Amino acid sequence: MTHGSAVRTWSPAAQPEWTVAVVTPSAPDAAAAFQEMDDAALVAATVSGRRDAFDVIVERHRRVVYQVCYRFVSNHEDASDLSQEAFVRAWRGLKNFKGRSALSTWLYRIAVNVCLNRVSAKTPPTEPIESTEPFEDTRIESAQRTLLREERAAAVRRAIAGLPKKQRATLILRTYHDMSHQQIADILGSSVGAVKANFFHALANLKKILGREP
Repeated sequence: MTHGSAVRTWSPAAQPEWTVAVVTPSAPDAAAAFQEMDDAALVAATVSGRRDAFDVIVERHRRVVYQVCYRFVSNHEDASDLSQEAFVRAWRGLKNFKGRSALSTWLYRIAVNVCLNRVSAKTPPTEPIESTEPFEDTRIESAQRTLLREERAAAVRRAIAGLPKKQRATLILRTYHDMSHQQIADILGSSVGAVKANFFHALANLKKILGREP
């Protein structure tokens, strides 16, 4: 009896989700075995031709890849598109992954490079303010505070988008993903000293940019 393989398709969506189209089911035992494998074994299985092993890689790492993309663009649709592109590049380049770093670090590097190549500082990200129920008089003060916070958050996003690429990536990974200098250096392919310098200059430039905001 011959078993087909499960084919996963990634499609942009309003949420970080990928739809799955099953052509023919894989052997249940094989699917369960892939779930139990570590990343190194999944990479080896994928390179040997088992696409369903790559499905498990995507399932295991899609959330963190999506999150780093979202920090660059601040909207769900673009973050989903960038995440999809990152995994397509990972699929094509997996045969070149030598295992010198963790698979998650390698995927982070791809996602960051995709974002830096696609996101232009001339078109800073904006997150539209969702419509809310009409405000009552007793809620006006609270609404004003919320609006100010939203405006300030938008100003910060614009400022981050205006930073040089390496500073922007360093600031996002350090501030929003709480990564160590060494982890960021591994992802960006630079030294710890360069990461520290980029982070210092990013904070200084951010302060200057925000200081010019009305």
